[in-house]
Amino acid sequence: MLDRQVLVLNRLWQAVNVCTVRRAFTLLCQGQAQVVQSDKDNNFFTHDFESWRGLSAREPEADMVHTISFKIRIPRVIVLLLFDRLPKKEVKFTRHNIFERDKNTCQYCGNVFDRKDLNLDHVLPREKGGLTTWENIVCSCIPCNSRKGNRLAHDANMHLIRKPKRPKWRPFVNFAFNGEQEESWKHFINLAYWNVELSD
Repeated sequence: MLDRQVLVLNRLWQAVNVCTVRRAFTLLCQGQAQVVQSDKDNNFFTHDFESWRGLSAREPEADMVHTISFKIRIPRVIVLLLFDRLPKKEVKFTRHNIFERDKNTCQYCGNVFDRKDLNLDHVLPREKGGLTTWENIVCSCIPCNSRKGNRLAHDANMHLIRKPKRPKWRPFVNFAFNGEQEESWKHFINLAYWNVELSD
């Protein structure tokens, strides 16, 4: 039970990590974190160690940690009282993030499409040494992709509307869930999808 996962928020209430119940209790006892609890109306309350212990005595749950002198509820979300940064993380090179960068817009004709109607195009074709990188991949609609083929854009009488670059925004924060914790975490994080790294 002490090895179960707890969602960790920074003091700005942004999800930054997961830790074990054991680590959460350590942070709680040291006064570095508080437990976040929500009611059925999605109002959020915080508890330091003593108030969490008191709540545990008044409103016990099935999942309780037993000590010699008392029982205490397992926290599912904690908020750090001092840490306000987000962990540094490079934006993953994924289909989802390429479509986000290009706003689901074909970079040749400028039209917006559903993702199912978009392809990824190598600006410098792979046959000519083009790499699969942020700076060489763009969203392209199927007709434009077919028209360009394995040529350079100007050889196909086409022009990029925007030079592709590595994005500077942060990706979705992504954590591994288990079903029981998902419900209490969902207010703080989004599930990432299409999150497989692309590579040559």
